[in-house]
Amino acid sequence: MAKESGLGWTTFSVDDASGSARDIRTDCTNLDWSMPRGVQDITGIDKSAIERLLLLADFSGNVNGVFDDGTNLAHTVLKTVSSTSVNRTISIGISGQTLANECIITDYAMTRAASGEFTWQAPFSLSDGTVPTWS
Repeated sequence: MAKESGLGWTTFSVDDASGSARDIRTDCTNLDWSMPRGVQDITGIDKSAIERLLLLADFSGNVNGVFDDGTNLAHTVLKTVSSTSVNRTISIGISGQTLANECIITDYAMTRAASGEFTWQAPFSLSDGTVPTWS
């Protein structure tokens, strides 16, 4: 496969509070995520370098965007973050690869900048203990 840019995203969807997937990529300006693994230091006193074991997998990230209160778009999907306690499927798709995880969205922070920009940020974290896997 050839190297690719991040242009031309095929999907970015987030479940609304009722569990329906909503494609909100048109409202998103940037997205970051990571899939770290915990490590345990098991270095004995007889070693000159660190020994480690891999531990639990995780998934977390942030999505940022521009305010849009159209039906089933970003604001409609995210406005219930503070009033509901539901897991939401977040699906990221690019170049035929999909990463879908059950997450909790921990905030829906909005900013009205001095310049007039009206933007938002929503951090998310893995919620169900399923190892993040690309399909």
